[in-house]
Amino acid sequence: MRVDLLAGTAYNPVVMPSPVPTILVFDSGLGGLTVFSEVLKARPDARFVYAADDAGFPYGRLSEQTLVARVSTFMERLIELHQPQMVVVACNTASTLVLPHLRARFPLPFVGTVPAIKPAALATKSGKITVLATPGTVARDYTRDLIETYAAGCEVNLVGSRLLAGFAEAELTGAPVSDADLLAELRPCFVEDENGRTDVVTLSCTHYPLLLERMRRLAPWPVTWIDPAPAIARRVIQLIGQPVPGHEADENEVLAVFTEGRGLDSSLRAALREKGLPAIAIEPLPLLQTQ
Repeated sequence: MRVDLLAGTAYNPVVMPSPVPTILVFDSGLGGLTVFSEVLKARPDARFVYAADDAGFPYGRLSEQTLVARVSTFMERLIELHQPQMVVVACNTASTLVLPHLRARFPLPFVGTVPAIKPAALATKSGKITVLATPGTVARDYTRDLIETYAAGCEVNLVGSRLLAGFAEAELTGAPVSDADLLAELRPCFVEDENGRTDVVTLSCTHYPLLLERMRRLAPWPVTWIDPAPAIARRVIQLIGQPVPGHEADENEVLAVFTEGRGLDSSLRAALREKGLPAIAIEPLPLLQTQ
């Protein structure tokens, strides 16, 4: 592992008995920070590793076979290095495809991130909901099964954006796209006809809440936006319990790991520190041209 710390000191993962868990939060990029923030609030005492496979971002361009193999390989390295007690897969694309493989291979709990279709169906008054996701998540049978199970009585508008995840990463690094570009991606989410109009949009990519405030401002009419991160944090607490009293977390217990580290300029470093990730390490996992 090549280490690149903001503090300028070496980071050596040391596994020692502890009353608190190590929680690994995994995503293809920076979108999982929305989930990490909520889980950090829920278990501020825990040790955290935030792992971003930025060399493979965006996952939507990879074949299903490649994605399963890549995530499994990276996860094996991460588990060996950091020995977490739980893994949160903060990526809808990976969760809808790779979770069964991870659960079968590794003997520890995995919490996934799947389209929040059930809460969207419960929240709608018009019966018109939009699932805003990546093209890969929209195409998955898993997503269709959720719709059939929980939203059969609703009009479900599936919108697969190829650009929003990149827009969200640009937002975080201080280079936001224009309102016009963002609105162009949002327009398909809003459907209106003689039977009513969309009143719920579920953000089915963890990157998208990074743009939520701008989405609210640009929306052609008010809707309920569903961010799955708080529900994921509640599930973490259900599985591993409440914070351990008397344990004070510190910066040495939080690490961000990247597979490439591209774009790690001063703006992104500052953004990561603000999110609670002061230490950065590189665990190289290049994306082969054949992938």
